[in-house]
Amino acid sequence: MTDLAPKIEQLGRHLARYRRDGIMNLIGGETRPAASGKTFETRSPIDESLIAAVAESDAADIDAAAKAAKAAFRSWAATDGAKRKAILHRFADLIVARAEEIAILECWDTGQPYRFMSKAALRGAENFRFFADMAPSARDGRSLPAPGQLNITARHPIGPVGVITPWNTPFMLSTWKIAPALAAGCTVVHKPAEFSPLSARLLAEIALEAGLPAGVLNLVNGHGETAGKALTEHPDIAAIAFVGESRTGSMIMRQGAATLKRVHFELGGKNPVIVFDDADLDRALDAVVFMIYSLNGERCTSSSRLLVQDTIAEEFLARLAERVRKIRVGHPLDPATEVGPLIHKSHFDKVSSYVEIGKSEGAKLAEGGSRVGTEGFYFRPTLFTGASRLMRIAREEIFGPFLTSIEFRNEEEALSIANDVAYGLTGYVWTNDLTRALRFSNALEAGMIWVNSENVRHLPTPFGGVKASGIGRDGGDWSFEFYMEQKNISLATGRHAIPRLGA
Repeated sequence: MTDLAPKIEQLGRHLARYRRDGIMNLIGGETRPAASGKTFETRSPIDESLIAAVAESDAADIDAAAKAAKAAFRSWAATDGAKRKAILHRFADLIVARAEEIAILECWDTGQPYRFMSKAALRGAENFRFFADMAPSARDGRSLPAPGQLNITARHPIGPVGVITPWNTPFMLSTWKIAPALAAGCTVVHKPAEFSPLSARLLAEIALEAGLPAGVLNLVNGHGETAGKALTEHPDIAAIAFVGESRTGSMIMRQGAATLKRVHFELGGKNPVIVFDDADLDRALDAVVFMIYSLNGERCTSSSRLLVQDTIAEEFLARLAERVRKIRVGHPLDPATEVGPLIHKSHFDKVSSYVEIGKSEGAKLAEGGSRVGTEGFYFRPTLFTGASRLMRIAREEIFGPFLTSIEFRNEEEALSIANDVAYGLTGYVWTNDLTRALRFSNALEAGMIWVNSENVRHLPTPFGGVKASGIGRDGGDWSFEFYMEQKNISLATGRHAIPRLGA
């Protein structure tokens, strides 16, 4: 842990002002506390130490932010695409300049290991650059000629939008939503998760430094049942982009119904990784381990169900258990750490509870299943084998370093098991049979499928799920489909007979 001490020293310097001043809102370009003066504490999952006091906002703060976003919308929407591009590139430059600070603070705020957070900030910068380059063409439409008629389509930003982001990799996921909204010409009210407010404040500070006009990006901290509910119900907010639990997405849809809000939901998953006996088993093993135990297993695209063909199951699962046993659990700022603490005690308790559930259902606890140490919320990477599709550990989203393995006999059975859950976000297929890969992927109920690969994102491609895993798609032009309205203008190109009534 030779590299840990310098990072702890850096952390202290970066945290000092937040401990002194608290984590405030940004409304209309002004840093301000909650109107009520209330605050709540945010603590590190590493050792439960106090990070800072956070503005505990409510409907009054959301109203002020929504009005600021509405007041700024006309001007920002009318800003030339090239100018929006320049500002968003400046935004990206500043993220890169502060990438180390962002990574260290995000580790302390969320418990995510530095080896992943050091890249997450740079991914956030990439998101801004990608959508910055798309800003000048965001409104481009199509020419659709018809007999005696020319149709011209155009796109216009939908208006002020609400962005509600989760506590897992919050900085990167916030940029994934906010960058396309700003590139499209929308203004934003951002409500981050109360468990991880620190990096959202960093993002707001960068926005000011980048020269984003006042009111274009507003930050309101608070709890979901107060600030979040007020945002989803506010009449000045035209749309809600949300990343989080499926149950919360359903609640947001109900709350936004009265004002007919457009919604985009990136929700939960119980994603299968299917390993056939003709696969490259060494690479498949690497991918299986990476896609559930990296990022503490706290991500919607993790492959939390392993479906392995019975002809190779014994050997593959033995090798898997050995790898899981060797995963390094430790302080997230230690570059050697592979799994850090879970985000919060309530989430630690939830993940831990599934160990007894799995045992009671008859599955075999092959590895892990216990707390690591007595300080912080460290949970040993866990593997259950011998499960069936009907067990809760094989059907419910656990959202931690927790893998459930099920054996299958043939392709038909594998597909039946894979599709037999409420979710449909991602799927991972390992086989060297190209026709099987195409046939299986086509029948798999998921919005995104990777064949012979872990999750590798290409920003122009659509990202999103089916069933209880979400509504809508992010990425490339699909993001603009959400943040913009289509308009069609029809021009007559010739004289045609108009029906005459009352002549």
